[in-house]
Amino acid sequence: MKILIISDTHGRHYNLKQVLKRAAPIDLLLHLGDVEGGEEEILQMAQCPTEMVAGNNDFFSGLEREKELQIGKYQVLLTHGHYYYVSTGIREIQREAKGRGFDIVMFGHTHRPVIDYGKDVIVLNPGSLSFPRQEGRKPSYIIMELDERGEAYFSLEYLE
Repeated sequence: MKILIISDTHGRHYNLKQVLKRAAPIDLLLHLGDVEGGEEEILQMAQCPTEMVAGNNDFFSGLEREKELQIGKYQVLLTHGHYYYVSTGIREIQREAKGRGFDIVMFGHTHRPVIDYGKDVIVLNPGSLSFPRQEGRKPSYIIMELDERGEAYFSLEYLE
């Protein structure tokens, strides 16, 4: 199973179109918020099951604030992250995910990519496809793959 994890597209989809071509085929698309009205366009472009959550800029969206998913053997929490003070670090979101029994928590908001293999919880942030803020400022995303044994592997990818 191949999963594309993105966040913070802010209604701009040029880079997402490139990533979808580059990563194809994918089995699932996860968008971690700040869609800014692009829900229908993203659903059409993805051509696969898609899960999205609302971000702090999704003011009039009907998207849920969080989603709980079962992906293979993993309990996964999707959130934008701004309710967990992620701008100051991952400790609070990590603690929340562990306390609620999640194996993986995925968030956006900071526009900075993170893959943290914590002792109890894997913490993922794909960064932003539209407004990256990390050093080098390259648009980023994460590919999650499940092997034949159901083990998850993550790769942080960048657009040039």
